[in-house]
Amino acid sequence: MGARIMMTPNDRTILRELAKKQQAFASLPIMQEREQMWLNHNELIGNDVPIHFEVGTFERELIPALQTTTDIARSIELSLHRNMLNHLHIGDDRVVPKTFDIAWHVKFVPFGIEVSTQHAEGNAFKFNHVIQNLEADFYKLKPAIISCDKEHTLKEKEIVEDAIGDILTVRIVNGYALAVSATQEIVKLMGMSEMYMALYDYPQLFSKMMEKLTEAYINFFRFLKNEELLAANNGNDWLGQGSFGFYRKQLLWGYADSQETESISPEAFCEFFFPIYKRIAAEFELFSYGCCEPVHQIWESCLCKLTNLRKLSISPWCDEEYMGTMLKDTNVIFHRKPSPNYVGVDRVLDENGFSKHIEKTLRAAQGCKLEIAFRDVLTTAGDTTKPRRAVEITRKQINKYWGK
Repeated sequence: MGARIMMTPNDRTILRELAKKQQAFASLPIMQEREQMWLNHNELIGNDVPIHFEVGTFERELIPALQTTTDIARSIELSLHRNMLNHLHIGDDRVVPKTFDIAWHVKFVPFGIEVSTQHAEGNAFKFNHVIQNLEADFYKLKPAIISCDKEHTLKEKEIVEDAIGDILTVRIVNGYALAVSATQEIVKLMGMSEMYMALYDYPQLFSKMMEKLTEAYINFFRFLKNEELLAANNGNDWLGQGSFGFYRKQLLWGYADSQETESISPEAFCEFFFPIYKRIAAEFELFSYGCCEPVHQIWESCLCKLTNLRKLSISPWCDEEYMGTMLKDTNVIFHRKPSPNYVGVDRVLDENGFSKHIEKTLRAAQGCKLEIAFRDVLTTAGDTTKPRRAVEITRKQINKYWGK
């Protein structure tokens, strides 16, 4: 009763029609084929190259005006549209889900410090740093705040199930909980410049801070496990890297990146930062690493030691030829992020230049397991057909050059 009165009858009708549309797309034979491709790919079977185009950064250009009126209905409506955007507008290998997913409302605040932000016009903002000098302010670092609002989450699930649960299975998933950006937490606390200076001025204190952060993450993961909040993410589950966790065996994927340490020497990264990622990776059966940072600088000294590493981000700033040599005939997938500039900056897609860009990747990754994830496209610059065309060109280049 309570769940129903939170949305109007018309809202409910709109949501049910969208849910039926998602269910119909999810049942298409092509979705079953794509699922099998992802399963084989993640298990290192065959030589297919899955393609995924993240649309969240420019979805406002694709999502139609919402029709529902109440806040909860609009939130559900938005999620339903998101589940279908790739199929309707992109034509990549994203599988339309058979479920409607919500995430546990968890709270994790490393060091017990909730860093506030100051916003400017548009999307610009800055963190209000709490640590001005690591030695003077070290006392501010407290135990992490860790909690989960189960009641809120289960109430949300009840509302969604009441509206569309007979059409789509509603499940609670891990969401962002397993995406670890440890160095981003340090930058929030003190800023990039102070982080770099603290490494030089107070290396012992910096190591103690990183140890505190490591323990906070480990305690967070253990909390999730002890509270039975962690679900196996080996289905149509987002991994935090523009990729998905399809796997025939039930298991837990983890993900981490360290973009903020791109300018730090490999030696300093190995001493101060890699230990936290190594310990965090050990909490999972399979691990995925990297975002925009170039990983070639730390591959041989650090990342190759992650024995459960399955996917490694090869960004536009990475030496992809070198990494192709390093990952050839290994169990680590060459997770290539093409440059977003072709789609997101140029008003007209430079098809010839983009074709050569993809060809370069396909040649560099010969002998590797390869997937391609388009990310960080902030706008289509007035032409929403460019992502689909980019995917078409990528498929054409794969057919022409891959495995040959």
